[in-house]
Amino acid sequence: MLKLYKKLSLEFIGFLHAAGIVAYCGMVGIVMLDGEKWFGNMNNYAGPMLVLTLFVTSGLVTGLIAFGYPIILFWDEKKAKEAMKLVAYTAGWLVVNILLIMFVVGVSRMV
Repeated sequence: MLKLYKKLSLEFIGFLHAAGIVAYCGMVGIVMLDGEKWFGNMNNYAGPMLVLTLFVTSGLVTGLIAFGYPIILFWDEKKAKEAMKLVAYTAGWLVVNILLIMFVVGVSRMV
């Protein structure tokens, strides 16, 4: 995997990381939207515990997607500038995705 990353530009890697985060958030969104149908109504401690565990796991997964390769660049390859650029590109692509999603949702509400 790292050999493949070395062949790609930082901008494209940032795009891939942002796309992975958006895809993961989409999957979690589907689970949250349809969770009551799948798991039933949870009126005990299991519901909040499941939501909090999902929240923490989501933080871990998205953190690994966004910061995994930049950490390798920073510590193993001693490329601090490239690592920071990659984090910035990922953040930039995430903002683009947020704006795109907001636009699509806004247009779909008008129709």
